[in-house]
Amino acid sequence: MRILRYIFLLILILIIGIIVLTRIPAVQDRVTANAINRILSSQTILPEDALSAVVCGSRSPLPAPGRAEACILIKAGKNLYIIDVGDGSVTNLRNWIIDLGNVKATLFTHLHSDHISDLADLHLNAWIAQSRSKKLSVYGPKGVETVTKGFEDAYALDYLFRNEHHGDEVAPLDVSGFEPYPIDLSNPVIINDDGLKVTAFAVVHDPVEPALGYRFDYKGRSIVISGDTIYHENVIKNSLNADVLFHEAQANHILKIIEDTNQKSGNILAAKIMSDITTYHTTPIEAAEVANKANVGHLVFYHLTPAPRISLMEDMFVRGVNEIRKDWTLSEDGTMVILPLNSDKIEITSIK
Repeated sequence: MRILRYIFLLILILIIGIIVLTRIPAVQDRVTANAINRILSSQTILPEDALSAVVCGSRSPLPAPGRAEACILIKAGKNLYIIDVGDGSVTNLRNWIIDLGNVKATLFTHLHSDHISDLADLHLNAWIAQSRSKKLSVYGPKGVETVTKGFEDAYALDYLFRNEHHGDEVAPLDVSGFEPYPIDLSNPVIINDDGLKVTAFAVVHDPVEPALGYRFDYKGRSIVISGDTIYHENVIKNSLNADVLFHEAQANHILKIIEDTNQKSGNILAAKIMSDITTYHTTPIEAAEVANKANVGHLVFYHLTPAPRISLMEDMFVRGVNEIRKDWTLSEDGTMVILPLNSDKIEITSIK
């Protein structure tokens, strides 16, 4: 008992000592400096000898704690590409210490707000103190030039103020803003560089038109991103024999419960929205059927509507999928896919 009392006393003294020490300004400064150094030196390194993808936003516009709106980061060799930049996605990328100055281009699947709203934050972090040699390239459907000009007009004073404050070395105005590339599907290969071929294809998201999906082929490995779409043969055609298909997924049976609940509580307009959106998305079972018909190696559900908040909702969301397909992943923010070169291996992990 005496030994235990001594141990308890020592622990108590140690705790008191730590509390006292951390109230000393010099100690606080040292601890903070060490923490900052660890953060700055902990940059996320994605493999260069692979085609990789990270889900930087897994939800639709319906809110879900811990999830950002639609975003997928692709790394092919040394080059980074970002497909859609929904709300909260750039914060994820910054928290994961992704080198946004190395982003070669952003690609929009379509021009709904939940796919473009973080473009200003992406621009800021890809521009300030990044030694860019040109403006950020933005590919997308017809109208992308209107979107980029709108962001440039809205943030024109921001660009100017930052340049006046930091100077050309940090905030060069000649590379601020965007270089838009509207996609003409008569020439669907939009990028063919450093071994990477990116092919755009049409999907159906009426009344949003055009809406696009993208296929990334890199040195024998391949990733397809569906964008927002109904079940459609064009997704199957462009996903043939792909290693991984990222397909949007909407659980209409859960939306029906939300719709009915809103109806009963008198939220008629909210109920109408839940009904309306069932007409232009794909259910998890339909997405699994697409993956099977395309002979895809692995299926990743993303742009989840509504994104599950608890394990019970996860089970409800994918109800019936296992009866159709076994190789699938219900994504969350940080879900990562790595496709090593010269291999058929598919690694599913998390960046967190």
